[in-house]
Amino acid sequence: MPEHQSSFHPPTDQDIVSDDTGIYDVAIAGAGPIGLATAIGLRQRGIENFIVIDRTRAFRQVGQVLDLLPNGLKALKSLDFKAYEAVKKTAFGFFNFNPGNNDNKTIGEVGEHKPPKTSPEWVQKNIRGQRIRSISLSYDDWFKDYGEGRVSIPWYDLQTVLRHQLPPERVKANHCCINVVTEPEAGCVRLDFVSDIGKEINPYAYWANDTQPQNLEPPAQVSEIKSIRAKLVVAADGINSTIRRVLYADSSYSAFAQPEYSGFAAISCRDIPEIPNQLRTELVEKFFEDSPIVTIVNDETGSDSVGSATRMMLFGRLRGHLGYIIHLPLPLVLLEGKSESCLIDLALQGLEKAGFPDSIKQLVRLSPPANMRQRPYYIHRVTIADSIQPGENSPPWSAGRIVLVGDAAHGMPPFMAQGVNQGFEDALAIATLIANIAEKNHWDEAQIIAKAFEEYEHFRRPLMVYIQKATLTRFPHWSDQALQEYNQRVYSRLTPDDPITKVSASA
Repeated sequence: MPEHQSSFHPPTDQDIVSDDTGIYDVAIAGAGPIGLATAIGLRQRGIENFIVIDRTRAFRQVGQVLDLLPNGLKALKSLDFKAYEAVKKTAFGFFNFNPGNNDNKTIGEVGEHKPPKTSPEWVQKNIRGQRIRSISLSYDDWFKDYGEGRVSIPWYDLQTVLRHQLPPERVKANHCCINVVTEPEAGCVRLDFVSDIGKEINPYAYWANDTQPQNLEPPAQVSEIKSIRAKLVVAADGINSTIRRVLYADSSYSAFAQPEYSGFAAISCRDIPEIPNQLRTELVEKFFEDSPIVTIVNDETGSDSVGSATRMMLFGRLRGHLGYIIHLPLPLVLLEGKSESCLIDLALQGLEKAGFPDSIKQLVRLSPPANMRQRPYYIHRVTIADSIQPGENSPPWSAGRIVLVGDAAHGMPPFMAQGVNQGFEDALAIATLIANIAEKNHWDEAQIIAKAFEEYEHFRRPLMVYIQKATLTRFPHWSDQALQEYNQRVYSRLTPDDPITKVSASA
């Protein structure tokens, strides 16, 4: 892509107030887990002159529970062992459920309490209640199979643990990036930002109930636009990346500046407190067994329809309550503006169409309207539909001194739980490459920097093509063999001999 200044929020020189007189080696836009992991990896490799900025006015408790799978944990471990251990410790404390305490019982209060299984499972069943397969939730089971375990952790807890691994003065909230400009004569990039913007909703990554997202742009009249400068910029600012929009705005890739609707959405009820005992008993005995969570799908459709099949994740809550998330293919126009009872009706239509049993539909009818939420899933496709090879005619992930990572490069629905895990792999590759640039003092070598970022894309894009295909078609669930092959390809990677861990050698 050509060096350019975008027309997206174009401030004039008179508008800009320099926030720092010096130039950072690296500026990272986005203080989510991926941006923070990148910063941690840089610091571990001797780079201290960096800054992480984020649009949020203050770090607060937001986000869903994330599954950190073997490939993500391996990447984090390679980034920084101390951070890896801190994340695991926090995650192990997240699941402290005591099955012997009735006050904490997650699945109904009916029948005798059964001893818990040694290894908790996430069970997948068909609509008749027959087991299709199960996934162990035990860290040790995963470690035995893939050389690393699996943990779950709330997004905010993960962000907090990683943020505490860095000097507080290196992580700045209330810095909303509105523009990025390459300054070739200075050998750096300028990031313009504003502060104290109003509370805004990300329209591409949020759960909505009774409100629609507001305009994400900063106010038209800003009292002061400030700037920072850095030799390299890592855009980890999420699926609604400002930097991505700026980079693509005046290029042949402008159509890919913003994410597109994936065709899938989620409808959820976080808690159903009032459930008749007879219905609860039927659901527990038919679907849950001893599992805290179960995925229900109609397996009577052919394998070609697996990707578009409606799926329901049914989970136990405290005091015998239940909750659910339904993933279903849905035109976006049918979801827009829907809330409360309208979402219940939409969920029931999807379940009816997918052939779900009356007991499931009866449960959904009991959903308190105020507890209903919906979320459309968006995607930055790694390869465009008419490309022949991965990367051909596809939007690049870098431009000069600027590189995209995580959801800013390849955001996607969470169906295979690979968003944060692939983001950690990006962070490892980028931290390794930038460390090599620093070690050889190539900060002023534009061609070497461009080659390094091209190498990052060369290693990462083919795997992301595979991951996005798995996410959208769910082909690993077509058969046990397909799932085993997927698991081996994705989770058994990142050994000491993996190219990503050795990428700096050829940079």
